[in-house]
Amino acid sequence: MASFPGNLHLVMVLRPTGFFQRTFTDIGFRFSQEDFLLKLPVVMLSSVSDLLTYIEEQQLTPELGGTLEYCHSEWVIFRTAIESFALTVKDIAQMLQCFGTELAEAELPEDMFCIERLLALRTERYLQLKEEITAVTKEGKLLLSSFEEPDSGECSQEQQQERPGDWETVNRLLGQLREMETAFDGFWEKHQLKMEQYLQLWKFEQSFQEVKSAIEFLMGQQAELPDTGDSVPQVKQRLKELESLDGLAQELIGKAQVVILHGHQLAANHHYALNLICQQCNELRHHCDLLAEHGKRKQLHLQRTLELHTRLQQALQCCDEGAYLLANQQMDKCQSKEGAQKALQDIERFLESSSSYLNYDPQALQDDFESVLTPELKCQLQAVQGKLDSVRSMFESRQCCFRRLLDKHVRPVQLVAPRPETPPRAKSPLFSPKHGKTSCTYGFPAGNSKAGDHIESLFMSPFHLPLGRWQLSVSPFPLQGYRAEMDNPAMLILLPPVLRNRKDVLFGNMPEIYDFHNKIFLHSLESCLGAPERVGCCFLDRREDFQMYEKYCQNKPRSESLWRQCSESSFFQECQRKLEHKLGLDSYLLKPVQFVVFQLEELLKYSTSCDGVQELQEALVAMLDLLKSVNDSMHQISITGYDGDLSELGKVLMQGSFSVWAGHRKGPTKMKDLARFKPMQRHLFLYEKALVFCKKREEHGDGYDKTSSYSFKHFLKMNAVGITENVKGDHRKFEIWYSGREEVYVVQAQTVDLKMAWLNEIRKILFKQQELIKGTFAQFLCGFHSAAEAFLLAHC
Repeated sequence: MASFPGNLHLVMVLRPTGFFQRTFTDIGFRFSQEDFLLKLPVVMLSSVSDLLTYIEEQQLTPELGGTLEYCHSEWVIFRTAIESFALTVKDIAQMLQCFGTELAEAELPEDMFCIERLLALRTERYLQLKEEITAVTKEGKLLLSSFEEPDSGECSQEQQQERPGDWETVNRLLGQLREMETAFDGFWEKHQLKMEQYLQLWKFEQSFQEVKSAIEFLMGQQAELPDTGDSVPQVKQRLKELESLDGLAQELIGKAQVVILHGHQLAANHHYALNLICQQCNELRHHCDLLAEHGKRKQLHLQRTLELHTRLQQALQCCDEGAYLLANQQMDKCQSKEGAQKALQDIERFLESSSSYLNYDPQALQDDFESVLTPELKCQLQAVQGKLDSVRSMFESRQCCFRRLLDKHVRPVQLVAPRPETPPRAKSPLFSPKHGKTSCTYGFPAGNSKAGDHIESLFMSPFHLPLGRWQLSVSPFPLQGYRAEMDNPAMLILLPPVLRNRKDVLFGNMPEIYDFHNKIFLHSLESCLGAPERVGCCFLDRREDFQMYEKYCQNKPRSESLWRQCSESSFFQECQRKLEHKLGLDSYLLKPVQFVVFQLEELLKYSTSCDGVQELQEALVAMLDLLKSVNDSMHQISITGYDGDLSELGKVLMQGSFSVWAGHRKGPTKMKDLARFKPMQRHLFLYEKALVFCKKREEHGDGYDKTSSYSFKHFLKMNAVGITENVKGDHRKFEIWYSGREEVYVVQAQTVDLKMAWLNEIRKILFKQQELIKGTFAQFLCGFHSAAEAFLLAHC
């Protein structure tokens, strides 16, 4: 080392001047002389003057006879400061090494918040180390300055040569400290850059994954949306949904562009994950292109499908308007030349305005829309083409007849329009093509124009069955457009909770009625197109089937109650919007028109001299009986307070309101006694097995909701009932007695005819009971004789 003690080459021992000190020194030296002789040469000096022969006085302190200024305490302080500074520099080096090792070996977290927190902590630690390095450097510089005095130029050359040893030590330590600080700053700068780039990469990948997942989810929604539809409203709805998805797609593509721009900025700043960033930018750009391409392709497909449906709808509307035109031509006015000429001009005018629809080329249409044709659309296309062919045929036939009429100038045979291949669909109750129903004109034999008109009207208007003051329109719309939608998962969210699993309450047995008319009765009526005299037989053959209306009407109060609870729900509004109906569901469930009875009456009016009149009369009676039965059943379901099951009493035969006087004693009833009492107003229900007395409550509600209720009072079993047809004082009165006249009731009807109708029904019941008793008694006698004969044979 350049500083004291350095390397020892010679030991000089100055002997004390005192006797005792000299003696002790000699003795001690002898004991340790061997150690000194083995290592260093030793020179024994007797006095200070002997020392000057070896060392110059400038190198000795004053107490040794020299002139060197030396303070031992100062030297100790300097040596302590130098050693402390050296240890501090060593500690700084170790701390920097540990911090660097920690940064190199520590694993980075997977959470953005944790990464930011870790970077903040490491930055704080770096600044702390920098502060410590600055403090140690300041300490070293201060120590170094202590070796440089202002008047150092006046010092001797020997003093200037001794000082650089300690100065060089401190200066070297400061140089090492500067090198460490420079290396530490470079390491931290690289580490900090890497940490910031890692955080940037993490944020970029997070944004990339979010946008990518959103694009994939949106592409999945696009894929789930069908690119076709069964009707114009359905296709329009899907185009609307696709437009909404396209809006989301544009928003996502904008976000993706921002992420891609961020990636390009990272790449421009020489990010360490350059390849990964460029790869993800390209992947995101590819997803955006796919999203936009799929949306445009699906939109084009749906627009073409909408165009095809629109053309088919226009063609169907043209067919409806054509059928409407033919159906409304009054045939009696067309028998003259002028009437036929005007009708022919109307037909030609219509054909000219509708030529673009009626003259569709099916093959050209199919080739034009080949890209969007599905099996269902092909079937619709074929059906429309068939209908167009049928309508064209109808027009050609009607034109041919009118032209023949104009050529011959004579009254022709009544016209017959050809029957279309597809089954006819009902027109609206207003008998107008505006309601969107398909209709067909049917012909009828010549010779009975009026009857033929009413046969045709059975097909040209909706088929209804009379239900008292109600009647049901047999239409598929309530079933397809409302009832079926209650099972549609997509509509479930709009369905009110009160409607869940209650479609049988709302619609009753309408599916059964519709199937009967569509699959059975309609075909029976079609078979009468050429022979209207068979219409009556159709009704008579199916009279039992029409009893299904009774079940429908009995459910009607429950249906109306349920409808009132949920008629304003968004579910029914959405169904009505899809069907494009102006009227709500309730308008299709029930309508107050007795259409069939009216048509049968009209047929009878103009068929007095035709075949099948008797069957028509019987059919009218059967329908009126059905009407009465249904009305009776509607009243029966309003009976309250009866503890048992009314169905056990049999079928309701008659019902009506009467004035009733009651007497409860044996023997003949005196009319003067009964006359003293005010009559009770009672509503009587005549069942097969009992006569039920009720009190009619006041009607409540408005319009069609106006209903009556009947409070049960008592009943008489028909097997214990007797009647007296005439009561003195009023021809409208008759007497009902019970259990041998224990109870007697005088009943007054509103008219004599009503009285006789009730008496006839009661007689029929009593007669059936007598016949049943006779039959039972005959069986008993037969069994008794057989048993007697067997007994006699056994004992003979």
